[in-house]
Amino acid sequence: MPVFDEMNGVAGGGEVRAPYEQLKQWLARTPRELLDTRRSQAELFFRRIGITFAVYGDDAATERLIPFDIIPRIIMKKEWDHVARGLEQRVKAINMFLADLYGKQEILRAGIIPKELIFTNPFYCLEMQGLKVPHDIYCHIAGIDLVRVDEDTFYVLEDNARTPSGVSYMLENREVTMRLFPELYARHRIAPVENYPDALLACLQSVAPRSGRREPNVAVLTPGQFNSAYYEHSFLADKLGVELVEASDLFVKDEVVYMRTTEGPQRLDVLYRRVDDEFLDPLVFKPDSVLGVPGIFGAYQAGNITLANAVGTGIADDKAVYTYMPEIVKFYTGEEPILHNVPTWRCREPEALAHVLDNLPDLVVKEVNGSGGYGMLVGPHATRGQIEEFRRKLKAHPENFIAQPTLALSTCPTFVASGVAPRHVDLRPFVLSGANGVEIVPGGLTRVALKDGSLVVNSSQGGGTKDTWVLGA
Repeated sequence: MPVFDEMNGVAGGGEVRAPYEQLKQWLARTPRELLDTRRSQAELFFRRIGITFAVYGDDAATERLIPFDIIPRIIMKKEWDHVARGLEQRVKAINMFLADLYGKQEILRAGIIPKELIFTNPFYCLEMQGLKVPHDIYCHIAGIDLVRVDEDTFYVLEDNARTPSGVSYMLENREVTMRLFPELYARHRIAPVENYPDALLACLQSVAPRSGRREPNVAVLTPGQFNSAYYEHSFLADKLGVELVEASDLFVKDEVVYMRTTEGPQRLDVLYRRVDDEFLDPLVFKPDSVLGVPGIFGAYQAGNITLANAVGTGIADDKAVYTYMPEIVKFYTGEEPILHNVPTWRCREPEALAHVLDNLPDLVVKEVNGSGGYGMLVGPHATRGQIEEFRRKLKAHPENFIAQPTLALSTCPTFVASGVAPRHVDLRPFVLSGANGVEIVPGGLTRVALKDGSLVVNSSQGGGTKDTWVLGA
């Protein structure tokens, strides 16, 4: 398949593309030794401030640095404007879908989505049925994963509507790049990302259930220091200027949530929670959960606290529901989708399953509830044994899988052991939805597959990250 290189065009054989002209000239006159030095400095910086993540089940290294590639990815403003319009349309549709799903369920009555796909889904939350949330916003923070295949085409790879992670790396990557290459940064007119914490705080405060005499109290709820994304939780609380709390820091009285402080109990209005639904309240969900707050769901039902994201948003994360997103967008907005899905086969459908089984070596197969690059088959890079194992899984439980063609993901110049070489990338922009509308910081988190030829960009699978520059904004 021809591969679109974002610096050099198709298969790297064309003329340098306009946004990369200065970067290519800079790379041509920058000694390899300087790039090596800057990479070492970046790693030292990340280690000093503690930017790590945990890999569950990996006894050899419980804490790792996510590899940072020092060469930025560059996107033109006109390209970004198209992407941003598509993101806003999609996230608005997701919120309308969730409000309808836990309300009148008109999309189910219209037969757009099979009812059994919703009601048998582990992420559908029956306790949310009929519960109205402030401003009908369920997904306050969304991370929409995009892949690019040519000059003009971005596809949505998946929607992250529960607790999308990675924004701390977007912010830290920008700071590191500015420190390492101030002269290169100064030559470009780059849209800022450092206003994201202010935008997030304003978004969260805007959806507080009570208005009036005081500014809403916001806190970040973390499962604790052993969570894989704990660094990000503490980072965000610090940047927002709010408290980072665990379950033991909170209690509920008379259906109101309070935070324990040295000055006595303090009422909370908004909780940016990084704890999954099932662990949130042991009185309603998992009774043995020590990560949740007893009674918090009752306070939520009473309208005394806003949870971001809302309980039950995971249904929009589901990869089988993803396959219906074009229909969801049309149903709620009356518009054609600006950003299209990757063509997808629903293995729950007999004809689709037959096609997938006949073409497994050429396809990517994913678990509908999977994440982080786990539970996935990349056919062209899989062994015969792995393909046959997935064949057995598909035949036993086809409803648990979707399949997609192996796309020719775009590549960007990346500094690797052999020097500067193209590597495949994706992009996770972060979309904020509050009472005052939708806001999107230009750019997002670019993830890069550091292994030559690999299409898997997830950090848990050896991927890295890049700074993302939107020019001319």
